[in-house]
Amino acid sequence: MRTRDRHTNLGLLPRMEARPLKRGGFTFRYHPYKGKPIDLGRDRLAAIQKVLDMTSTNTDAGTIEELWRLYQDSPYWKKLSPSSHIDYTQSSKHVLRVFGEARSTDIAPTDIARYLRIERADAPVRANREKALLSNLLNLAVERGDIATNPCKQVRRNEEAPRSEAPTTEAIEAFSAWVARQTPQRKVIGLMAEYASLAGSRSIEFLDLTWPQVDEVASVVRVKRAKQRGGKRGEVIDVIEITPKLKAVFVRLKGIRDERGLECLYVFPNRDGNCYTASGFKSMWNKTRGAAIEEGVISLAQSFTFHDLRAYYATSYKQETGSLPDMHANPATTARIYDRNKEVKRRAL
Repeated sequence: MRTRDRHTNLGLLPRMEARPLKRGGFTFRYHPYKGKPIDLGRDRLAAIQKVLDMTSTNTDAGTIEELWRLYQDSPYWKKLSPSSHIDYTQSSKHVLRVFGEARSTDIAPTDIARYLRIERADAPVRANREKALLSNLLNLAVERGDIATNPCKQVRRNEEAPRSEAPTTEAIEAFSAWVARQTPQRKVIGLMAEYASLAGSRSIEFLDLTWPQVDEVASVVRVKRAKQRGGKRGEVIDVIEITPKLKAVFVRLKGIRDERGLECLYVFPNRDGNCYTASGFKSMWNKTRGAAIEEGVISLAQSFTFHDLRAYYATSYKQETGSLPDMHANPATTARIYDRNKEVKRRAL
């Protein structure tokens, strides 16, 4: 579908147009107030520079706004996952609102501290993510020689306390029973929640899960682990054993597929038969969970985030086996974030 606000999405200047090419990529044009559109070629940065030269409005040189555009064309951006692209783009809205017109040379540690503690006092955790983006942009300014040091590195992040409560089995079962009586799409969302609680996968790891990845002969599911860095990018594959409970989830998903009469490659399809986008899934999950709370299926105190289901898996796994599962590159992170056991069993000598 054609994006309505393509010039904003691509970081273009006002009155610039990006025209998609059949073989991929874009060709750029500038629409003056009077006269025919001016062809700018296929190089995005060169096209932007041509417009700045024509309009003599190159006033954002060295600003955070310019660094954000350059960052999106840098090798660092290309190494990030699609989910990180979405997260940073969301963070950029608040960062640019405050720092967009500021030059990197004018930003001091006190400005960043004020942003964290005052400007974004109502969202301290989100402010930490925004500070991470700003730090990346200022690192780019250091590499360009605009500034000598990154002021973000001199300011401590807001303290973050990991969630300490795992969802209860009763709350998950009540939610699952309720959502099983809802519309087909809500049923799919409910089964995604069950899958997460049984397999411990991140949502981004199975949004595009396909049926060929579900090996019913070997009784395993193979998913590519997210958040891999460097040489291990894409190399670690989680091979998840299909237990009777997980098999029941797949059986119900096939039932929904057969009811709709839709041949679909994806295990968790949206109403069009495609996989959910991260934003589409997030919206649908929030609506479904909100409806469950509104109808009294689960109380506000019992409610849980989708990420909490990953913690439920880790906590339950440890209760059953005595050890935490291998679900993160850093085992310490699994213990700190996902282990929410209140009792720890150990054997005396």
